[in-house]
Amino acid sequence: MIEKRHATLRELQELDRNIEGAEDRIRSFEPSLAEVDEPALQLEQEVATTRSRLQEMKLDERRLELSADEKRARVKRLQERMNLVRNVREQAATSAEIDMLRSALEGEEQEALGLIEQIRKMEGRLAEQDEALALARAELEPRRQELLQAREEAKRELAALRERRQTHAGAMPAKELRTYEGIRGSGRRKAVAELTPDGACGNCYSVVPLQLQSEVRFGGMVRCEGCGVILTTAREEGA
Repeated sequence: MIEKRHATLRELQELDRNIEGAEDRIRSFEPSLAEVDEPALQLEQEVATTRSRLQEMKLDERRLELSADEKRARVKRLQERMNLVRNVREQAATSAEIDMLRSALEGEEQEALGLIEQIRKMEGRLAEQDEALALARAELEPRRQELLQAREEAKRELAALRERRQTHAGAMPAKELRTYEGIRGSGRRKAVAELTPDGACGNCYSVVPLQLQSEVRFGGMVRCEGCGVILTTAREEGA
């Protein structure tokens, strides 16, 4: 009976250790997944940058196109006005304005042609980057899926351990469980330790007074005076 109580405490601690191990394994997948995803993420950033720049260039092209259309319309209106002017001064002013507009229009048309060539090259670069990204994703996906499946398996294992822990804890005496949880709740991972053959605490190795050793062996809820863990008999004792 004594050994069963002590075994129950030890098993609860072992379950908690396994739960912590499963949680650690699940967390360990994050850097591995990040490492696998990094090449594709870098390419995605390059694609996004190129796509954004291409969009800006197309907006600039559209702006130049609208500005050129507006100047052509103004030239047309001024040419029509030339037929209505009544003196040389007015005609000269209109002619000068037409020449200025045509000069500006020519500059914008040249700028637009250069921009169109840049857009063509940028579209080619974007196509290459999209292809490289698709290839990288295809190459990395098997490893990524392998890691995701392993993580899901670890999550299922963790869920099963937590369920076992809940059942196990539910069958324990309330006082023992409260004591155990109180030690664990203080941030300590170890709450239970066996007596060593020479009567020391198996956690801090402080010698346990003989009276307390006797209480442990007779099933009392005894805590180490040195480190505060719950003391139990060793597995080979107490049968």
